[in-house]
Amino acid sequence: QPLSSTALYISRSRISKETAGGMAMAAAEARLRQEKVKKFEDFVDRRLKPDLVNAIAQRDNLFQQQKTFLDLKKNIENLEKNGVTSMRSMVNLGSEVYMQAEVPDTRHIFVDIGLGFHVEFTWQEALQFISVREARLARQIDEYTHLIASIKAQIKMVYVKVSANSFSYQRSELPGETHQTCGGEVYAW
Repeated sequence: QPLSSTALYISRSRISKETAGGMAMAAAEARLRQEKVKKFEDFVDRRLKPDLVNAIAQRDNLFQQQKTFLDLKKNIENLEKNGVTSMRSMVNLGSEVYMQAEVPDTRHIFVDIGLGFHVEFTWQEALQFISVREARLARQIDEYTHLIASIKAQIKMVYVKVSANSFSYQRSELPGETHQTCGGEVYAW
């Protein structure tokens, strides 16, 4: 049975309202999706990337300290091996200004133990201190390496999630809502 023109108009009007409502809802979802992408990207740029740069700088500093202690260890071993009891050396006074210095007794050396403190050690005491310090530095380097890997994994996870557009529209997934622990630090997601 054919529809009257009034019924047909009402039917078309209802369909166009439903279509318009669906389009408005799709636009709202697209805006929400864009806002979530922006929040995730901001989280990466403002929190994770600076943390990554800081962790890499801290680890590089530890590598430099490790190299310094390794050089000191080699120098002490050379002094022991060659039986050197006195020596002349060029000492850097700062700004690449050097002067000659004479060390009358090399059996005792001063080692920077941190925070600007120097302790007088015999060669054996210095070697023992260096071995303890090297072990501590190795542990710290491992911790920073794990932290760096974890931060890189979190950055990759965020970018994969953003690129896949696999967002669930749950409030708990917005940045700042869930928390993840990484190397002793808590990252808010």
